[in-house]
Amino acid sequence: MLIQLAWKNIWRNKKRSLIILSAIAIGLTCGLFVSAVMYGMWDTTIRNTIDKELGHYQLHSNEYKAENLITNYIPNGETVIDSLQMQPAVVAVSGRTIIEGIAASPTSSGGVRIIGIDPPDEQKVTTLYQYMKQGTYLDTVKANTIIIGEKLAEKLNLKLNSKIVLSFQGLDESIVYSAFRIQGTFSSESSAFDETTVFVRQTDLFALLNHPIIFHEIAVRLDSDKELTAISGQIQQNFPGLKVETWRELAPELNMVNDMMSMYLYIFLGIILLALLFGITNIMLMSVLERVREFGMLMAVGMKRIKVFFLVIFEAIALSLAGGVIGIIFGSILTAIFAHVGIDLSIVGEGLSSFGVSSMLYPSLPWTIYPTLTFMIIVTAVISAILPARKAIRLKPSEAIRSF
Repeated sequence: MLIQLAWKNIWRNKKRSLIILSAIAIGLTCGLFVSAVMYGMWDTTIRNTIDKELGHYQLHSNEYKAENLITNYIPNGETVIDSLQMQPAVVAVSGRTIIEGIAASPTSSGGVRIIGIDPPDEQKVTTLYQYMKQGTYLDTVKANTIIIGEKLAEKLNLKLNSKIVLSFQGLDESIVYSAFRIQGTFSSESSAFDETTVFVRQTDLFALLNHPIIFHEIAVRLDSDKELTAISGQIQQNFPGLKVETWRELAPELNMVNDMMSMYLYIFLGIILLALLFGITNIMLMSVLERVREFGMLMAVGMKRIKVFFLVIFEAIALSLAGGVIGIIFGSILTAIFAHVGIDLSIVGEGLSSFGVSSMLYPSLPWTIYPTLTFMIIVTAVISAILPARKAIRLKPSEAIRSF
């Protein structure tokens, strides 16, 4: 009964109720969309990092993690890969040969990370092939072909089909020099990655090293990251002599942002609700002051003060929830639209790439935010109605009836 009466009461002054309802709806719509942009930006960055390079987890030798030397490769790497491929949750595995070296052109040179891959296996684990801007991925049988980042090509003043000379220390500590022909260039969200990373065929590296197959890193992709920790723990048990790390351990700064992003969203939405709280309090206080005679009569005919108190509380909750639901619906629709078409920030893409952030943003929000937000709206309504409700129950029926 009190709830029905509260709903009717908020529409006694339609203009005032619609103003505060619109304020709540607009505030939450904008707040949810801005939150979705922030969350989507970092969520996209994390997923792109996983897809581009990391995979869901990686294996290294303990010595390689301590010191990235060419001699610190994974013992029996092929056997490890075969065993990983037998795991039911594993979708793909890629063994990588990683060497720190120098890339040189006729005009310039610079330090690079040389990653030897088996192209078919790497395509199943990462999506680097989707970042190709010129030429093709490593899909030919030509020897000594290479793909490099556009930033590195600009730095070394190179173009497609140009020759680039790689130099690095071999397994016997001698310096190895070899010329590679640029088969393609890629451009990712991270300018630092594009400027310092090159990819070649493993078979070409093995020939230069005069050594059979060696892997410094094994990247693994799962069908889902929901059981990431459990699966990595199981792999660690199977290979106690290796270092097994999830993407969270490989990129702790991204993991920290991922863990804190939900907290940031709730703080941001909480600030918006805090601002709306004062508006709701003002509206409810005006409503109570206009109905002094009504409250006096209700208490005079026997309505308990606690019911009067909750009547005002329910009015505030009903008003806030109505505006909140509208705001959530419009915010969700707006987020869904831009999640499909994206937000193009290429005008500031150069600055974003220096932080490893994509210039194409796709807003998104975890579904878990909506129940929590609904609870926050109800709490805000209750807090905003406490002062007006106390004002109402402190009225003396005899005086309130004579006042108006």
